[in-house]
Amino acid sequence: MNTGSVHIDETLARYSDLLFGTAITIYVLAMVLFLAALSGARSRKLAAAEQLVMAGGSSVAVADRAPGVIEEAPRRSFGERLGNMAYPVVIVGFAAHIASIVLRGVATDRAPWGNMYEFISLTCAACVLAGIIVLRKPEHRPLLSFVLLPVSLLMFIGGRWLYTQAAPVVPALKSYWLAIHVSIISISSGVLLVSGVASLLYLVKMRWGRPDSDEAQGGRGFVAGVRRVVDRIPGADTLDRLAYKCVVFGFPLFGLGVICGAIWAEAAWGRFWGWDPKETVSFIAWVIYAAYLHARATAGWRNTAAAWINVAGFVALLFNLFIINLVVSGLHSYAGL
Repeated sequence: MNTGSVHIDETLARYSDLLFGTAITIYVLAMVLFLAALSGARSRKLAAAEQLVMAGGSSVAVADRAPGVIEEAPRRSFGERLGNMAYPVVIVGFAAHIASIVLRGVATDRAPWGNMYEFISLTCAACVLAGIIVLRKPEHRPLLSFVLLPVSLLMFIGGRWLYTQAAPVVPALKSYWLAIHVSIISISSGVLLVSGVASLLYLVKMRWGRPDSDEAQGGRGFVAGVRRVVDRIPGADTLDRLAYKCVVFGFPLFGLGVICGAIWAEAAWGRFWGWDPKETVSFIAWVIYAAYLHARATAGWRNTAAAWINVAGFVALLFNLFIINLVVSGLHSYAGL
């Protein structure tokens, strides 16, 4: 099919769509496996505590054990074995996701982020990559389930309601700045989304978690159930550090993306800044993240208060990425949705 002077490879476009759906399916599977790993984390803690109690009450000294005898390692639970499969599964899903983006670009002979469907796909891919890197330690990997949940949801919404046939971009987007500006914004946004998830979990941990694991096992009802689940999440300090590291990387990258957008705006519209709705909310989000970094370094603000500021930046980022494009009319609005 020819659209103007650009040839669209429909076969590659169909393969791209197929891989997009495959990536969603694999992400959901990996999410389930990570949740199984999270449930297995509690079993490991209880087993370790039981062994410690038994060792403390045993009358057999360590020196009395038979020399040369290697004790058998405790058998892993079924949930833990499933959890160990989740990390390579999510990498396979990420590979399918990237292949979908690449094939879309090859099929259209342009940067594959020229409409809302493609933009969501790229941002979600960046979010998954950030999660894979930041949460690569075995004890942190189950947290990827909370990253894959919004990613899978956004990709489903994009593929179901925001899907756009492979086609050339509108004339206003035919610039090399499309590849530079949008890619930087998408990558930084993906990293900052991981930070927002970590801060949300931090606040949940501070609100519902208990320092005493034995207490968290007791009780009935909704509150007790929530506390038992939250108790299986890594500690609040770990979540706080993960959120901070993501913002330290994503914040300057997001600022660079805004600067590149201003340069592109001057070339396209004759002005660097015009307080377009997209530009305004981008500036607000940038200020919020700057406030988070300042609060994180200020005594009395670096814990819960800083996390709430980061969540505010997370909300502003989501609003800027999706609501502005779909609801608010402006120069950055995507037509035909």
